[in-house]
Amino acid sequence: MASMAVCYSLATLSSTTPLLSHKNTTSIANLKSHERTLQSSLVGTKIAISKTTRPLSSRRLGTSSSEITCSASASPLPSALLFDCDGVLVDTEKDGHRISFNDTFKEKELGVTWDVDLYGELLKIGGGKERMTAYFNKTGWPENAPKSEEERKAFIASLHKRKTELFMALIEKKLLPLRPGVAKLIDQALAEGVKVAVCSTSNEKAVSAIVTFLLGPERAEKIKIFAGDVVPRKKPDPAIYVLAANTLGVDPSCCVVIEDSGIGLAAAKAAGMKCIVTKSGYTANEDFLNADAVFDFIGDPPEERFDLAFCRSLLKQYVS
Repeated sequence: MASMAVCYSLATLSSTTPLLSHKNTTSIANLKSHERTLQSSLVGTKIAISKTTRPLSSRRLGTSSSEITCSASASPLPSALLFDCDGVLVDTEKDGHRISFNDTFKEKELGVTWDVDLYGELLKIGGGKERMTAYFNKTGWPENAPKSEEERKAFIASLHKRKTELFMALIEKKLLPLRPGVAKLIDQALAEGVKVAVCSTSNEKAVSAIVTFLLGPERAEKIKIFAGDVVPRKKPDPAIYVLAANTLGVDPSCCVVIEDSGIGLAAAKAAGMKCIVTKSGYTANEDFLNADAVFDFIGDPPEERFDLAFCRSLLKQYVS
């Protein structure tokens, strides 16, 4: 009988306290000391590559039910870093998407305005088209909206198209900055050969604009984008993260996701991935109990909260 693989996280190997959440006072030096403890604790220990079964969501999409997972000897770094877009790369929701929705409603004379608090509640629904549809179904459709279901779908699509155009104009003017540490972490990953992708429920054109205009064309050409209607079910369904892993050719267990919301966290964990939450304006009070780590932001020195070495430390080590 093959020996059973026992999984140890960095926290269990180097500390009696799990690394579930880190306050503002957490220093990067402390996090790196955990990494050194891990390395010294594995000296003289046989590290084995272990077979593992992929999550059910992966198998539903027709992938192999068994493949090699990451191990300390074969893959010390994550195979991929997967970023959400809105609230992770840029805090876009309150002063970006919400404003663009309201400007669209005003242009179309719908008599609708989404205030800050209402929009926070609507963010629990993944996807802009889905958000508008749910809102109108609950509060009543505007008088100048069509009556049939098919016509309403086309109406919502046209509203979303115009909203995306207005949002992209904000991004192109660079009126919304990248969140602290985003460019740093992406540069660290790319320098080490770690694949980087953005996985978002937002429109693909809007996500591409953020990546191109705010991260720059040199980074953008190295970053794969999975967005919008590329999958039939949006977060909290894991489909977009499963698609990303399959397309990039990496095992979900070797991926680290950066999210900011409860629905994004649920999607990442259901896909079998590690997930770090960087809280944003609308999500600060959400429940992130299932996250592997929680921070206010990624951060640049001297306010750095975590780096690529910390992402690596989250991956399970399989010891025989």
